[in-house]
Amino acid sequence: MNSALLGEFVGTAVLIFLGNGVVATVLLKGSKGENSGWIVITAGWAFAVTMGIFVSTKFGSPAAHLNPAVTIAEAVKSGDWSNAFGFIVAQILGASLGAILVWLQYLPHWAITEDKGLKLACFSTAPAIRSAFPNFLAELLATAVAIVALGSFGTIETGLGPFVVGILVWSVGLSLGGATGYAINPARDLGPRIAHAILPIAGKGSSDWSYAWVPIAGPIVGAIIGALILNCIK
Repeated sequence: MNSALLGEFVGTAVLIFLGNGVVATVLLKGSKGENSGWIVITAGWAFAVTMGIFVSTKFGSPAAHLNPAVTIAEAVKSGDWSNAFGFIVAQILGASLGAILVWLQYLPHWAITEDKGLKLACFSTAPAIRSAFPNFLAELLATAVAIVALGSFGTIETGLGPFVVGILVWSVGLSLGGATGYAINPARDLGPRIAHAILPIAGKGSSDWSYAWVPIAGPIVGAIIGALILNCIK
């Protein structure tokens, strides 16, 4: 495997293992972190992104996108789409693996957690108030501001870069995540949703495929808009 693809795969797997892992910590019955709340979830996701970037660069991807929205934004900004397809496939596969690891990590907790929605939330996102266009708009706006902020940094793979990106994700989660759970990353939602659909999770319910287009389309459109804004201010 191309080293950059391996980096995207492994880095995204770590991102999801730690990110969805904190959701499972907070939501699953019997967890030592049960009911510890939104602040814990947003902090855990911020740290997960930071660790994912470090791992991705170590395994050969200096770009450390870990997110199809970032990959698409970079392609729009540069006009170079040569790596886009491979990166996105690697990210989705890595996200699926990360979700499988979360299932294994919390194996005894699925059966004693009665709420099927809470189990699904350990894999993929769902809106606080279900309404297609506002949900799509929330994902679009959160992703667009994240892309613009990312484009305002220097390189992210060295020094304090990964920590700054983690702070950005923390900020987005705290400020904008309440509407939809801030997927802002199509692979982060799609890969784990596929894992939820195929894994023998005790007492699981629907994978909610009718909503799945929102955390895919919203971040992609937001990424394109963010990239176009950055191109306008070069």
